[in-house]
Amino acid sequence: MLPYTAYLRVYQPLIAFSNREKAYWRAYAASSRRPRRSGAVAAEHAESLRRMVAAPPVPVPERESGDAYVRRVDGEVYVCPWQTRLRSWLGFREFRAETPARLSPAFVPEPIAEAAEAGFERWRERGEPMRTQILTSTWTVPLPWFAPFDAEERCLVLGGGQQPAETADPAAERGEAGGSAERSGHPAGRAGSAPRTLLYVTSMPEARPRLERAVALLREHVGDGPVLSAAEQLQDWLLGVAHPRALLELDYGGLVHLVDDERLRQDQSVAEVAAALTGLETGQEEVATAMYQRVTGRWKALRDLRHAN
Repeated sequence: MLPYTAYLRVYQPLIAFSNREKAYWRAYAASSRRPRRSGAVAAEHAESLRRMVAAPPVPVPERESGDAYVRRVDGEVYVCPWQTRLRSWLGFREFRAETPARLSPAFVPEPIAEAAEAGFERWRERGEPMRTQILTSTWTVPLPWFAPFDAEERCLVLGGGQQPAETADPAAERGEAGGSAERSGHPAGRAGSAPRTLLYVTSMPEARPRLERAVALLREHVGDGPVLSAAEQLQDWLLGVAHPRALLELDYGGLVHLVDDERLRQDQSVAEVAAALTGLETGQEEVATAMYQRVTGRWKALRDLRHAN
């Protein structure tokens, strides 16, 4: 079972990389040995578990990962590097900040934690990139994550069905690939055997104006608060990491295992957030409130499961 985590990923076109990196990722995308999309999250998770159950544990790998998520759209290759080392450093710092000092050594001995922290400081002093191209959220999807997408870009794959992979395939997107896939929009991908999935994929030229509109409407009609702050942070992140021709993917990840097939079919969070924003824009406050309550109620119910025994 994968962790109950959702992912927001930026897939960069090869043009966004240096010549050396471009050559590496082009060869990587063509390799038959790399993890395919259907198993990439599981491969990442398994590698992390191996490090953490080791004696002593290894909270941060010694080298940065050479793996990535790969998509192909209209003959162009897009990659989202795992950045496992950087993400591990950032995640470990968050863990240390949120865990009482007397409990933290029970998970990671203090000398190892200090060594990890020292390695991170050396990384920062060298001026290495500090932003990851993958955001994660446990037990829920933050509401601003839905704003950059359109309901037609939704791709639902139910248990035992087909998996959106890496290559755009209009027949698969129309649901003609068989199995229990329910697809719409672009660029969902070619089908292949794999587990349940719910994701959205869009292009950056589509994502940025949608998010800008959401931020503007929240500023005008809602004002300062956690939702506006989270939307502004997401906007800043995209401006900082995404190439203008990049792709953006929202993947429900392990959250799909918290609900049954029917509730996955009924999950239209992107459409509901869009309807709430349109309600604000057109002065239909009752519509905006109803849509907001519907989507927040759905995710509160899932978030509360973290406390279930």
